[in-house]
Amino acid sequence: MKQLKHRCLGGVATLALFPLLAEAGGFALIENSASGMGNAFAGASAVAEDASTLAFNPAGMTRLKGSQLVVAGHYISPQAKFSDDGSVDGLGTPLQGSDGDAGVDAIVPNLYYVTELNDRWHMGLAMHAPFGMSTEYDDDWVGRYHALNSSLKVINFTPSVAYRHSDTFSAGLGVTAQYLDVTLSSAIDFGTLCLLQELGSVLPAGTCSAMSLTPQQSDGYAEITGNNLSYGFTAGLLFSPTPQQRIGLSYRSQVVQNVAGSADFSVPGMAAFLSASSGAFVDTDAKAKVTLPASASFSYWQQVSDNISLMADATWTNWGVFDELRIEYDNPNQPDSVTTEEWRDTWRYSLGMNYRHSDTLTLRTGVALDQSVISDERYRTPRIPDGERRWLSVGAKFKVSDETVINAAFSRLFVESLKVNNTLESSIPQLQAELNGSYNASINIFSLQLTRNF
Repeated sequence: MKQLKHRCLGGVATLALFPLLAEAGGFALIENSASGMGNAFAGASAVAEDASTLAFNPAGMTRLKGSQLVVAGHYISPQAKFSDDGSVDGLGTPLQGSDGDAGVDAIVPNLYYVTELNDRWHMGLAMHAPFGMSTEYDDDWVGRYHALNSSLKVINFTPSVAYRHSDTFSAGLGVTAQYLDVTLSSAIDFGTLCLLQELGSVLPAGTCSAMSLTPQQSDGYAEITGNNLSYGFTAGLLFSPTPQQRIGLSYRSQVVQNVAGSADFSVPGMAAFLSASSGAFVDTDAKAKVTLPASASFSYWQQVSDNISLMADATWTNWGVFDELRIEYDNPNQPDSVTTEEWRDTWRYSLGMNYRHSDTLTLRTGVALDQSVISDERYRTPRIPDGERRWLSVGAKFKVSDETVINAAFSRLFVESLKVNNTLESSIPQLQAELNGSYNASINIFSLQLTRNF
């Protein structure tokens, strides 16, 4: 019985590693420039309009003259309202609590700098967030045993170089230092744990009621925090068959993050004996291996007239590396916990157009389709109820002077209806709470960018 209790706790904690409703598939963030946002990032590896090309294809630096600094910010406002449809705890009792809205507003910044060393070589530095987002639920919401709060922040620091072989071909390479920080929490049903001790004759009958430990009414909490620094690379090629055409090919490597941190537990006072007798629910160090996926892009740009340019993009992301998530605890009374992910590789497709209204104003628009990483509602959790997204984007470029350019953009993401039928993984059937329902989700993104030429 004690070992079973420990495994249950691990299952509760494991589900919390990933954040909700990032703006590309899975928990990826594609918000790397306002100039690209206006086109839904169509042609991102081929456009090479400004220093933000570092986030997509370092070879694009060779199209820039002199030195350039780009500073951008994105205000992301998601909505993800959950509607319960018969969720039950492991005893078959309906889960009590309010419906949740997991959307959390966030600001995502970018910073890029590129300088021309000579007519062949360029170098640059990018700082941006390729993955991340956060979710917050009320402590009493119906899915609290699956998830409460989480925050995942990933920052890439990427110095890059690019070489222009000729007017038609350039290549670029960057080395990435990637910092990851994660905080997560979930509730623990100590009332049910106590009842199971009674049913197993570990405690005398009536102990739990005497101590006011009631299923779903005597919750404790688990919070896990961790961070790590790891490394990867990015590479790209840029072809210009004619002055009016560009083709971009880019690749970003996977990064393996060996996250180290701690697991902290809040135990209701009357349930302290459960921790003391089993050795579980004790603060301890913890670690997990998280593989952030590789991706590859094919982009196309064409100037079709003096005023109109078109672009397209197809990006593959290797989300299939997420077959399971394992957490290891230093506390020997708390065995490893495993969560089945069953994610799949995805594609993102986008189309865009620019209209040059005048020397000082260019108008942008774009559409995109992001595939979902989840094909089965049994693997969709409130941490990341990922679904297919459809983008509609508009934007504008304002040339204030030869030295200063401002870009502004807005995107509306329409997310498919998200069904959830997820059961907590636990070796104790009575603790396998089942969350049934659906999410109604959408996302608004506002972007602003300043470009300075030196």
